[in-house]
Amino acid sequence: MNILVIGGTRGIGKEIVILMSEDKNNQIMVAGRNADVLRELVRSCRHGNISSVQIDLSSFDEQAKSFREEVFNRFSRLDVLINSAGNLAVRDFVETSNEEARAMMETNFFGPASVIRLLFPLMGIGTHIINIASMGGFQGSSKYRGLSYYSASKAALACLTECLSEEFQDSGIIVNCLALGSVQTEMFESAFPGATAPVNPREMAEFIVNFAVNGKKYFNGKILPVAVKNP
Repeated sequence: MNILVIGGTRGIGKEIVILMSEDKNNQIMVAGRNADVLRELVRSCRHGNISSVQIDLSSFDEQAKSFREEVFNRFSRLDVLINSAGNLAVRDFVETSNEEARAMMETNFFGPASVIRLLFPLMGIGTHIINIASMGGFQGSSKYRGLSYYSASKAALACLTECLSEEFQDSGIIVNCLALGSVQTEMFESAFPGATAPVNPREMAEFIVNFAVNGKKYFNGKILPVAVKNP
């Protein structure tokens, strides 16, 4: 399979890349901000099936052309796209600057939306898009102080999933969203200092990798809560 992981230089995204690279039949491109981690992922891959592209979704428009060229030079078809990038600034709503708010919206919503639109020509029957959202943006779930913009951006990504599954029906493209609960990542620790999650990044990555391969057989246009605990 040809796989693109957006936001693959830390946490769950990084573990997804590592797990998927263990299948030598997979070809993985990982996109993220940290150039050092990208180089290490490529260097340490035992099957030589990881390539990388540096991208910052908070300023995606400025890098869209070069990003598109990198991906189109690598793949003629995309089987799996995982949008796992996340930007979180824990701040009360009235104290959040427009700059911080826009950075979260760009990374968590506009960036993934732009990636999907840009790479649509590489997608076809059986392509599976997985948008990684949050229980913070899941309708009816518990909400927490300081996470208003983050939660709203992830809720937007979830709604986009439902809309795209309808628009892409004739193309045979499957679009699903996983709303994650507590996972012991840097982002979780920033949002909930001192809290302990019941799931670690590797364990959640294992679930997402399995879902990327098999979930399209059973789900399309769904927002699925993946949470043992929230937060």
